[in-house]
Amino acid sequence: MPSGARMPHQGAPMGPPGPPYGGSPAVRPGLPSPVMEPSRKRPAPSQQVQQQQQQQQQQQQQQAVQNRARNAKRRKMADKILPQRQKRKLRLYISNTFNPARPDADDSDGSIASWELRVEGKLLDDPGKQKKKFSSFFKSLVIELDKDLYGPDNHLVEWHRTPTTQETDGFQVKRPGDVSVRCTLLLMLDYQPPQFKLDPRLARLLGIHTQTRSCIIQALWQYVKTNKLQDSHDKEYINCDKYFQQIFDCPRLKFSEIPQRLTNLLLPPDPIVINHVISVDPNDQKKTACYDIDVEVEDPLKSQMSSFLLSTANQQEIASLDNKIHETIESINQLKIQRDFMLSFSRDPKGYIQDWLKSQSRDLKLMTDVVGNPEEERRAAFYHEPWSQEAVSRYFYCKIQQRRQELEQALAVRNT
Repeated sequence: MPSGARMPHQGAPMGPPGPPYGGSPAVRPGLPSPVMEPSRKRPAPSQQVQQQQQQQQQQQQQQAVQNRARNAKRRKMADKILPQRQKRKLRLYISNTFNPARPDADDSDGSIASWELRVEGKLLDDPGKQKKKFSSFFKSLVIELDKDLYGPDNHLVEWHRTPTTQETDGFQVKRPGDVSVRCTLLLMLDYQPPQFKLDPRLARLLGIHTQTRSCIIQALWQYVKTNKLQDSHDKEYINCDKYFQQIFDCPRLKFSEIPQRLTNLLLPPDPIVINHVISVDPNDQKKTACYDIDVEVEDPLKSQMSSFLLSTANQQEIASLDNKIHETIESINQLKIQRDFMLSFSRDPKGYIQDWLKSQSRDLKLMTDVVGNPEEERRAAFYHEPWSQEAVSRYFYCKIQQRRQELEQALAVRNT
């Protein structure tokens, strides 16, 4: 060796090691591929604009869905907070007066004996300022008189509600007669929402006599869940037990078919039947028969509370309070995580740190799509194997190529 010459550096070669160009170099575990994936391309400007437009449309759709869900939730909350209907007592008064015949009367009405039947009623302990009319509680009223006394064409007195019906505080029926008359009153309540009488078989099965359609369907679903009739493979179907088979006349049916099949099993509710004797005895003139009927009325405060809950005047304040609630909940969750962390660390510092490092290592590998053997990588001997020299050479080679491309691009821009 000539004097002044330097010893060659015995480090890693700087050229491209491994197979020749054009080959597919093997990638060691734990090292990312130095070549950019061909499938990962920078989207064109038009594609970026389209993606932004799609994202904006999706955000608008999500916002609309959230608004609808928020309004539905608000209405649901109002329905839960506000009682839909209140049960009250309607006291029914049935009385009659008798007008004996007067021989000296000039008109025909006074010369013939007659009686007058009155049917009236009012709510007990009604706090509302606007009193509801008596007829507003009923859909129809039928008074059936003695057919032998008044004949087949004049023994029925009927009143039925129509869209143009004028509400009244009572009903009066006047007929000629001087003998006591037996009559039957049939009162059909005006249920809101409408109620139905169940088929006797279904009524015995559900324990419901008369109820709204929604309550009946809810009771059916509760029966299905209690008796585990829903198909385990196809949740849309219900496997009928012996009682359902007798009622619906099929071994299996969809739950969506139940409302349609219920149509033939729902009947009009039974009317209220009252038997009364119209007395013409002068000693019974002041007697009045009273009956208490259970009715449902609207809550007098419902309209005010509903308008308050559904008003848009305080929506901004409500939204601000909702955001504060969400932020407080998030803060509580973060503080709970920190407390659990500190508590676990105080109990076993060494074990907790080891478990935490293992967890972080697993998360890092999942995020970077790196596959390796943690048990081998944690030992120092793993990095003294022959592949480490080649890995270092590849790393420096990739860095040099990257810098060379950056330099060529800079020179090309400067020349232009």
